Amino acid sequence: MDDFQMPTPDPNPEIKYTQIFINNEFVNSVSGKTFPTINPATREKICDVQEAEKADVDKAVAAARAAFQLGSPWRNMDASQRGRLLLKLAGLMQRDGSYLASLETLDNGKPFVHSYFADVLGPIKDLTYFAGWCDKITGKTIPVDGPYFTYTRLEPIGVCGGIIPWNFPINMFIWKLATALAAGNTVVIKPAEQTPLTALYLASLIKEAGFPPGVVNVLPGYGPTCGAHIVEHMDVDKIAFTGSTEVGKIIQAAAGKSNLKRVSLELGGKSPLIVFSDADLDTAVEEAHTSAFFNQGQVCIAGTRTFVQESVYDDFVKRSVERVKKRTVGNPFDMTTQHGPQVDKDMFDKVMRLIESGKQQGANLQYGGSRHGDKGFFIQPTVFSEVQDDMTIAKEEIFGPVMSIFKFKDISEVIDRANNTTYGLAAYVFTKDIDKALTIANSVQAGAVSVNCFNPISIQAPFGGFKQSGNGRELGEYGVHEYCEVKTVTVKLSHKM
Repeated sequence: MDDFQMPTPDPNPEIKYTQIFINNEFVNSVSGKTFPTINPATREKICDVQEAEKADVDKAVAAARAAFQLGSPWRNMDASQRGRLLLKLAGLMQRDGSYLASLETLDNGKPFVHSYFADVLGPIKDLTYFAGWCDKITGKTIPVDGPYFTYTRLEPIGVCGGIIPWNFPINMFIWKLATALAAGNTVVIKPAEQTPLTALYLASLIKEAGFPPGVVNVLPGYGPTCGAHIVEHMDVDKIAFTGSTEVGKIIQAAAGKSNLKRVSLELGGKSPLIVFSDADLDTAVEEAHTSAFFNQGQVCIAGTRTFVQESVYDDFVKRSVERVKKRTVGNPFDMTTQHGPQVDKDMFDKVMRLIESGKQQGANLQYGGSRHGDKGFFIQPTVFSEVQDDMTIAKEEIFGPVMSIFKFKDISEVIDRANNTTYGLAAYVFTKDIDKALTIANSVQAGAVSVNCFNPISIQAPFGGFKQSGNGRELGEYGVHEYCEVKTVTVKLSHKM
């Protein structure tokens, strides 16, 4: 990394692909409908994109099913060759990393620096990791009673539908794609309607990498039409969805009504971030700040309920306000910008409504609380203190740049309050006392617990939630197994040894 040079952003990247991608070809939608995608920093239309609907889903699923059939080039391919294709895709993303990051910033609004490091380099690592899994997905031999030889096989499920969110469009595309393909499945992916452009460019790289036709299909469109039909389709064998809990419930119900397809859901969160009085306060303030405001607060694992022990509460609030005042909000293509706009008007309006509820319900507004500037969907990073558990901002997932700081007395109290939520995605604890840290880790109902740090998501480790934060896991070996069926084979032996 000594010779690493940060690429230069392009605020006007060429829009190369706006069509649907089916069977390795870019085509217009059957209906001919299009929809606009908007630059959230300016509110200006970037371009129109072909809108996939039911007929397009049918075509894509048929292509994916044909590619999955026994005897097809994909099913006949050696597992190690699947790995080489994933590595080829990673190399193409590396080659075009500056363009991909610029396109992401244009369509999503996140700062270019974040687009490049989090949304391009991260997925390249993901592809490299899962490429290594392709020829290591193995079963077991089982010593059953009797004259039998019994073993298990891990086989691909079939056609997998991936419905991805707008907050990390490239990351979520690769999370869904890499694990499914490593296990030998074929995929139909619907990117979020707010951010379809990078998914379509990735489709072109998938073709360039040499994946056979039909293995990957990309359908830009809306949830109630395109997404719903993928979920309901009788020839789709699994759905992987990242998004809101409300939509996750709809997807799970619809999947059950169709063909009982496998469903994995990574949903909302209201994660507690607990700061004890013995914590390194400098570290806790910085990590809590990042937790609340990274990606404009549009992060499912954000520590949006910051619990601080009463003896250091006032100092923590003071330092947090000082820190947030230094946060740079502005043009996401400016390399010094740390904070861009919310993704669209709906999210802007939702966050502003929740901020207003905090003011009305008696939380102490320490900083921010208003829109930033007069152009685009920018919101000031906002800090509330004296937040109470029954306030709306304490219960609802805000998905915006809002830090809510609560006061607590002791460990038993904060455990109860941390668990008093319908969500269970992540939790964070800051303390120098290993006993406290492990007590929190063992007691908090969350799929991931971090000690003295925020967001150490690693491709090697499983990621997913408890309760209404979803089910199933992504990443690591657990993520691979989500895309496999377990088959038991028993052979009767003619002679018992």
